[in-house]
Amino acid sequence: MTRPLRVKFVLPALTEATSPYWRPIKYSLFPPLGLATLAAYLQPDDDAVLVDEHVGAADNPDGAATPDLVVIQVYITNADRAYRLADQYRAKRVFVALGGLHVTSLPDEAAAHADAVFLGPGEHIFPQFLSDFRAGHPAPVYRSTTQRTLTGLPPVRRDLIDRRRYLVPNSLVVTRGCPQHCDFCYKDAFFEGGRSFYTQHVDDALSEIARLPGRHLYFLDDHLLGDRRFAEALFDGMQGMGRVFQGAATVDSILRGDLIERAAAAGLRSLFVGFETLSSLNLSRSNKRQNLGRDYAAVADRLHSLGIMVNGSFVFGMDDDDDDVFRRTVDWALEHGITTATFHVQTPYPGTRLFSRMEADGRILTRDWQLYDTRHVVYQPARLTPRSLKAGYDWAYREFYRWSSIARASMSHGSLKHQAKHFFYAAGWKKLEPMWNLVIRAKQLSAMTPVLEGVLSKSTGARRRPDDARAPRSTPDLPSVPHPGD
Repeated sequence: MTRPLRVKFVLPALTEATSPYWRPIKYSLFPPLGLATLAAYLQPDDDAVLVDEHVGAADNPDGAATPDLVVIQVYITNADRAYRLADQYRAKRVFVALGGLHVTSLPDEAAAHADAVFLGPGEHIFPQFLSDFRAGHPAPVYRSTTQRTLTGLPPVRRDLIDRRRYLVPNSLVVTRGCPQHCDFCYKDAFFEGGRSFYTQHVDDALSEIARLPGRHLYFLDDHLLGDRRFAEALFDGMQGMGRVFQGAATVDSILRGDLIERAAAAGLRSLFVGFETLSSLNLSRSNKRQNLGRDYAAVADRLHSLGIMVNGSFVFGMDDDDDDVFRRTVDWALEHGITTATFHVQTPYPGTRLFSRMEADGRILTRDWQLYDTRHVVYQPARLTPRSLKAGYDWAYREFYRWSSIARASMSHGSLKHQAKHFFYAAGWKKLEPMWNLVIRAKQLSAMTPVLEGVLSKSTGARRRPDDARAPRSTPDLPSVPHPGD
């Protein structure tokens, strides 16, 4: 094909975005950065359109030119919608390519709805695909294996993103993958055959940060502190840039060395932390060994002393969980001042070791991928019934985000400023839904960014608790888990 290409990149709406739990603000946080990254490989005269169904329709408007190529990103709970869109475009003789976590896990399923599938990260297979497509002989399968690197990536096509529609338009990814190997995580399947954790050059990351307007950033990396040398250089380079940012890290990286202090000095103000479970038996069985023997209370105290709010991730339904797990987990989170909590029903995603183990044991109850949203029970728990697990999960969210619970957790901090910051951040995230919906309808979410920056301003002075008052540590004698709290 010699003329410029017309390419449409589509992120179909996730199933949970249409469920009773639908919260428009949650699905208006981040633009589809992965698709904008692929769009950077197009030629300057190609015509590119980026559609996020959470904030806009994927259908062609009247009079719009039919695209030559449609690239669709597929997650497990948007798979049905993605396949329907793919089938509609193919019926119009449009070439459709599918990629993403779910496609990599179940390539044969996806291939039935596509002209080409991308397996694994797309940065290094998409240029080859484009070359083949222009030459008129694209292959049906492109698999990422060797030569994985973030060196020399073109700048993300942020011009395709309508910043007004997102609360956090300044999202970015400076690493790929994660150095850990938890049994429930998609990562090992997605990166199979090549490097599973690698970073940008620090200068490239800093250059991308410098191009972004405003102060606030959100690092979508699975583990921002996963490479100490890279993270040290990144945070040192960010000193003096006047940024405030959020990200994700593991409990062991927070407790080790002074990296978290460097991050705080560079502007880190909120961190997603995968506590997952208070049971060391659960940690061992799920191969989350980086949490074993770690003092969770010390993690919370260290972050709070640096003025960093905590978004704690907790999973219910692991094999050591019984009916008491919900109360114990919520009480621990409130006692230790966790600002926001993201609770999950354990979900065995296809392609993970957890799914393989449960499938072999006959514990998978359904393969309706729309239910694999961490809100439904899709397997047979070991010590709970599916009904009690779902009821406990629902109760945990209600209990954690009661007004009295928000106030209780905020009072765990040692300074009035930190207490107020905690209260207004948690309340604003969960209790002001009508306001968020009004701002979203007006397409003015970016106007709220200065408010977010103000709430994320630095405060310190967390109260240290005596050892005997701390919540349980994740040690073997414990009784019995493609970012902001849910």
